[in-house]
Amino acid sequence: MMTDRLSHIELDLGEAAPPSPEMLQEQQVAIFDLIEENSFALPDAPRGPYVLTLSRTGSRLGFDLASGGAPAAQFELSLGPLRQIVKDYGQICASYYEAVKTARASEIETLDDARRGIHREGARELRERLEGKAAVDAETARRLFTLVCVLLAEV
Repeated sequence: MMTDRLSHIELDLGEAAPPSPEMLQEQQVAIFDLIEENSFALPDAPRGPYVLTLSRTGSRLGFDLASGGAPAAQFELSLGPLRQIVKDYGQICASYYEAVKTARASEIETLDDARRGIHREGARELRERLEGKAAVDAETARRLFTLVCVLLAEV
């Protein structure tokens, strides 16, 4: 059994509004995909697999990790560097979801390409922000970024 991984993920939405149906779907897919395959290692902490509770407190993104029922690590990241990317991603997603209803295939494809590009940028930024706190691969960062977007959806 691989130990450098997440085995369970919860989002603590706190006072945030519930996600839109589209974001809820993305959240569910991201969590499912993360549980199926991820790489998440904590330096100087107990070995995993880890249970992650991801939360937002004010302008901070909280990571609360446990392993074997005991606390493994807890840290926060400033949301400042991610805010604009999340905002851009939310706007392009809204345009994409609207276009899917009525636009031509070429327009939908253009929006989808832009959506994926912004998402990759957000995942790269998140991965950099996690440096020294947690080691994640590109796919894990990408899926975690989706969950960050759910937590910041109203920003």
